[in-house]
Amino acid sequence: MHQNVVVLDNGGGLIKAGIGGERDPSAIIPNCVYRPLSSKKWVHPSPTEPMDLTSAAVRRPIDRGYLINPDLQREIWANLFSSLLRVNPAQSSLLLTEPLFALPSIQRATDELVFEDFNFSALYVANSPSLAHLCEASRREIKAQCSLVVDCGFSFTHAAPVFQNFTINYAAKRIDLGGKALTNYLKELVSYRSVNVMDETFLIDDVKEKLCFVSMDVDRDLQIAKKHGKDNLFRCTYVLPDGITHTKGFVKKPDEAKRYLALRDADTLKDVEKKMDLDKMEVTDKLVDRKKIDLSKNEFDLTNERFLVPEMIFHPADLGMNQAGLAECIVRAVSSCHPHLQPVLYESILLTGGSTLFPRLADRLERELRPLVPDDYPVKITPQEDPILSVWRGGSILASSPDFEEMCVTKAEYEELGSARCRKRFF
Repeated sequence: MHQNVVVLDNGGGLIKAGIGGERDPSAIIPNCVYRPLSSKKWVHPSPTEPMDLTSAAVRRPIDRGYLINPDLQREIWANLFSSLLRVNPAQSSLLLTEPLFALPSIQRATDELVFEDFNFSALYVANSPSLAHLCEASRREIKAQCSLVVDCGFSFTHAAPVFQNFTINYAAKRIDLGGKALTNYLKELVSYRSVNVMDETFLIDDVKEKLCFVSMDVDRDLQIAKKHGKDNLFRCTYVLPDGITHTKGFVKKPDEAKRYLALRDADTLKDVEKKMDLDKMEVTDKLVDRKKIDLSKNEFDLTNERFLVPEMIFHPADLGMNQAGLAECIVRAVSSCHPHLQPVLYESILLTGGSTLFPRLADRLERELRPLVPDDYPVKITPQEDPILSVWRGGSILASSPDFEEMCVTKAEYEELGSARCRKRFF
């Protein structure tokens, strides 16, 4: 009897879930419960109904990438399986993603959830890099069947070499920095400069996704960001929800927010100023500019925050984090592999995960990597076409492969051998 395979990419930020063999997941929901300001009840996020997320309190089952609250995860999964996917776990197998380096105690808690609480008939645990590689390999022929997967997610960033669909665990490197840390940093910058948004997680996520980008020349861009009026290519305004006419925040004048795209990588500050002199604006702009922060208005301006936030990925030390930046992390991961693999890995670097969506991230990463890599090795960086979904799609491909059933651990094996023995099969 061929069973349904539920494919569950259980991220710290978003859950992507659906049935194996399909092209896209049927549900994408935040992996949390939230409590609106106006209510005393914790609510499950819904993909269809509008959510009142202004100043909402949030509880997440996953912290720093690892499952710390299995009871909460059970609630979220129960809602997911019954209301959204409408599957009966007892008649299904589960393909589940788990971060690299998960502790045995966390693995045991996960297995208990799967087999004892939900009674799934079989389980396969995969890690994100190998699934992202599989998704890419199925889309186009990857040379030599290996790639270096850079997964920038919600909780942290991994650089992991994958060889013939197996992640080389001993070479995988991690930076404790992901989308959540970037949002928190943006919250602090905005709260310090204009308006207190420390409780507005979902709102600042939106600001980050719509307005942040990676700078190709930080010193130059910091100078531009100091300029007044129209000379400041980066200034843009985000309007906060007022709860009456609009319940979601939005970017005021989105076209102005895109002016930075006119900057070429090679432009120096002088080039930029020359361009600006050609279309010099009147003095009145400067006066308007002085009354920047009007607290009765429900909005705030962003300038250099737009590129200083993603800058953390390249220089975590600027934030006081004692960690290497992304380029160095990649070099360390590749250097841990066999010398014959190294040139091949530099030629197939895959970017996946939601935090790789910042504009120009791939260009900047290539620029940072080039001086660290031997001159005769080409460096090629490929952003995945849909970095949030690619791990799920890899899982869907794996779940529909003919030998998937043999790879799984069945409930009977789990009951007989226990969690630790069963886990040996996945490596």
